[in-house]
Amino acid sequence: MKLSRLGEFGLIERICRSAPTRRGVRVGIGDDAAWVSHGSGSSLITADLLIEGIHFDLNWTSLFALGHKSLAVNLSDIAAMGGTPAYAVLSLGIPRHFDSQQIDEFYRGFNGLAKKSAVALIGGDTNIAKSLIISVCVIGHAPRRPVRRGGAKVGDDVYVTGTLGDAALGLKLLRQKRSRQKRKLIAPLLARHHQPTARLAAGTLLARRHLATAMIDISDGLLQDLGHICKASNTGAAIWHEQLPLSPAYRKFAAKDGSVWALCGGEDYELLFCARPRDRAQIEKLQAVAGVKLTRIGSCVPADRRITVLDRGGNALPRPIKGHDHFKK
Repeated sequence: MKLSRLGEFGLIERICRSAPTRRGVRVGIGDDAAWVSHGSGSSLITADLLIEGIHFDLNWTSLFALGHKSLAVNLSDIAAMGGTPAYAVLSLGIPRHFDSQQIDEFYRGFNGLAKKSAVALIGGDTNIAKSLIISVCVIGHAPRRPVRRGGAKVGDDVYVTGTLGDAALGLKLLRQKRSRQKRKLIAPLLARHHQPTARLAAGTLLARRHLATAMIDISDGLLQDLGHICKASNTGAAIWHEQLPLSPAYRKFAAKDGSVWALCGGEDYELLFCARPRDRAQIEKLQAVAGVKLTRIGSCVPADRRITVLDRGGNALPRPIKGHDHFKK
């Protein structure tokens, strides 16, 4: 079967069915990170690949920002399981025309975020490549009970951290080759695209206090990633359109696109989680400690109702475009 027909997530399921396993693998392929047991406890492990021309364009991002982002997207996976990152392994495929100063700039961005996040860079590999290829693996300490995608129940609330759609809208505007003056106006959106923030504090607190019943980070769009939670939890979800948290910059520049980027835009790296209604007061108080806004945007419903986006009157809105899939055209 062609990969364009199978799709990224179909491919992942196919790999999962044939992958060998062993004792100690508590969560393997299919969640935000793997969870493995060992002699001194357990660890979370995640890995991501960034490829020039596919995930980034060096014409509009700095190597410093790219270094930051390559670590941030992995930290976000650890956050989605409620873990604490500790170690990173970084491998680079480097084009021949690069010089040492360019590589230094990349590492400054990577190491700057690593220091802020108490992450040690412990190894990796380098090689020649036709384009810049970045492979990062992060190993973290697991909480006593990592938060998975499959724990939500019908009636649970659905929340997101921060705001939605900024990164995808920023990328769209970036591709329009706006003037330097206009780029200053959209700087908040560009920052979300170039240097995302992994919500480590929020993820850790939600896990330690047993508030999140299911959680994922938003890398491929709200609706698509919510679909992963619903599939793993055997639920549907009703999302309230009016409650979507949108930044002032998003509201100013989205124009006729409306909420499409908030619903389907990728690379926000916010946390999407479900929680019991009885815990609303605790989650409200958690915002100050976590340092980020937590917005209740919907609720889990029976699986046969699937995922719907509702307007103020409770009517279902047309579903917009789907989220990102690496292999679908």
